[in-house]
Amino acid sequence: QVQLAESGGALVQSGESLTLACVVRANKDHIVSMGWYRQAPGKEREVVATITKSDSTTYADSAKGRFSISVDNAWNMLYLQMNSLEPEDTAVYYCNAHMVFRPYDFWGQGTQVTVSS
Repeated sequence: QVQLAESGGALVQSGESLTLACVVRANKDHIVSMGWYRQAPGKEREVVATITKSDSTTYADSAKGRFSISVDNAWNMLYLQMNSLEPEDTAVYYCNAHMVFRPYDFWGQGTQVTVSS
């Protein structure tokens, strides 16, 4: 039905860059939007960036100017380019697909990003 698999998480130094990727197995005609979310220890999951089928993007304030979300033409791969990483970006990053059918939101297993100072 819908399968999402993230990769690219790593341990990096503050100021470095990292690109996360998500393999998307889903009928793209049933996708409403996709996004990247993150969850830091002891905190709730929060949205980082989203992209719609019309290529409209939104970013959390913390991500604006540093992160960029993109998707390939076939909606088979979702990316998150992260620049100028900070220790506060340390979290498990999740790929999300918002579909036209229940339960509407589907998630990958997450990939760990750790930024050391």
